[in-house]
Amino acid sequence: MQGDSAGVLYVVATPIGNLEDITLRAIRTLKEANVIACEDTRVTRTLLMHYGIGVRTLAYHERNRDRAAPGILARLGRGENVALVTDAGTPGISDPAAHLVALAVERGIAVCPIPGPSSPTAALAVSGFPASRYLFEGFLPRAGGARRERIARLTAEPHTIVLFESPGRTGATLADLAAALGPRRAVVAREITKRFEEFARATLPELAARYAEAPPRGEVVLVIEGAELATRVKRRGIASGAAAPPEPLSAPPLHAAPSLEAALRRAAQLAAEGARPSEAVARAAREFGIVRRDLYRRFVEKTLPD
Repeated sequence: MQGDSAGVLYVVATPIGNLEDITLRAIRTLKEANVIACEDTRVTRTLLMHYGIGVRTLAYHERNRDRAAPGILARLGRGENVALVTDAGTPGISDPAAHLVALAVERGIAVCPIPGPSSPTAALAVSGFPASRYLFEGFLPRAGGARRERIARLTAEPHTIVLFESPGRTGATLADLAAALGPRRAVVAREITKRFEEFARATLPELAARYAEAPPRGEVVLVIEGAELATRVKRRGIASGAAAPPEPLSAPPLHAAPSLEAALRRAAQLAAEGARPSEAVARAAREFGIVRRDLYRRFVEKTLPD
């Protein structure tokens, strides 16, 4: 056990894109720390420069964690306070921060969370799927039996599923999920809080086809409806005799088909928030699967004075 003079390991959440998404407490903690342990010092330096924070940084990542951890623990034992950050979001969520936190806990060192942004919860919050209970799977195994076994387990998962995936493997993962889970509804959340933020909403097969030849750019989070909701929606459709099952009351309708009017409203909203007309139209066209040229023509017709 450490003595009373031991420092504190602060687990500090940082923005996942927009640098304004940081709490006042996080800024103060970073300024007052003796040292900041970063997954990538170059990435963190951008944030620190933006807020005028001159605290020394050191690298702590997956490749050097076994070499770097003893030194960080020694600092904490001497009474130094260490702020632990990841490249983006909350440390310890599918990154090496969890290893250092576990070592600190084992040694009786105080660990203090400084909560803030997290891409899984951000994507879940706007997915339209139930979020009272959900399964966070992180990254799936890349290949082989481990991947097949993990996906097979997801077929019976009753609650909403949240996954991480790299842009280059998104299409293949969506195809594998579609083959196992069928036409479940899903959301591909891309570049959350960044300039080209996008939420593509459709069924797994439709999304797999969309990204098969054109991988998404930037960071990706996948959100998939659970088996319980999918079954309930299917049963309602059968009971009503409808050709397509109605949307459940617990989830707002997703963009199953392009809607020009909805895309126009979205473009107008983005323009009102300060986006240039061309940028607003381009973003709305991507989100709703509308041809950009057609949407821009209608947007101009709507916004030009009589």
